[in-house]
Amino acid sequence: MASTTATGKHRRTSKVNIRTGANVVGITTVASGVVAGITGQAFAADGGPSPQQSGLTQAVVIGDGIADHVEAQAQSQETAAEQAAAKAKAEAIARQEAARKAEAAAKKAKAEREAKERAAREAERKRLNTFVSPISGSYVSTGYQASSGLWSSGSHTGIDFHASTGTSVHSVGMGEIVEAGWGGSYGNNVVIKMNDGTYTQYGHLSSISVSVGQKVTPGQQIGLSGATGNVTGPHLHFEARTSPDYGSDIDPLSYLRTHGVNV
Repeated sequence: MASTTATGKHRRTSKVNIRTGANVVGITTVASGVVAGITGQAFAADGGPSPQQSGLTQAVVIGDGIADHVEAQAQSQETAAEQAAAKAKAEAIARQEAARKAEAAAKKAKAEREAKERAAREAERKRLNTFVSPISGSYVSTGYQASSGLWSSGSHTGIDFHASTGTSVHSVGMGEIVEAGWGGSYGNNVVIKMNDGTYTQYGHLSSISVSVGQKVTPGQQIGLSGATGNVTGPHLHFEARTSPDYGSDIDPLSYLRTHGVNV
């Protein structure tokens, strides 16, 4: 027996989403922080029956304008995020560049400082290895090995520099004081052991300003010239020796010139 139940017609899918409820519906849409309240009275015009005929609730459709607004806001937020990221990247690059420049400047300053220190050490080394005249601006008044009855050996064991009493007498180079005091016929005298192992003597001083064991540098004052001991007038007697003892003298003029002193 055939079924008496009527077969319903297939109804095509609606283009809108419909919710049942009151005739007037308020729909709140939240999209990217935007709240839109929309109230509709009219039914979507798709050829279907009116709300009174179908009993269906009115439908509200989000229009293209709202969708465009939401999309624009999302795009704005994305752009802002990109700009913030770009700014942060630029700031990071700037910090790196600043750090690189600071490091380069520090290295340059260090190199310059080390160069100056090396130059200062070299200058000091040269100064300490430099020889000077025992009396500045003077000249030799009596030469080495000059003959005279004034000297017990019969000849001059050193050279005499012209100098009035009280003239500053300098160490000719770097060394250590091994004798400072009365030296018989030499009067007040100073003997220095030089750094190269030789010895220098300074005689007839009016005063002595150094003591035994003291280190001296080129040009340092060790006393004042005078006329103490066996002399005929004030001057400086200068000797170069191979030992601190009398009789080990060598040519003092050649000694000074070999060490770069122009006398």
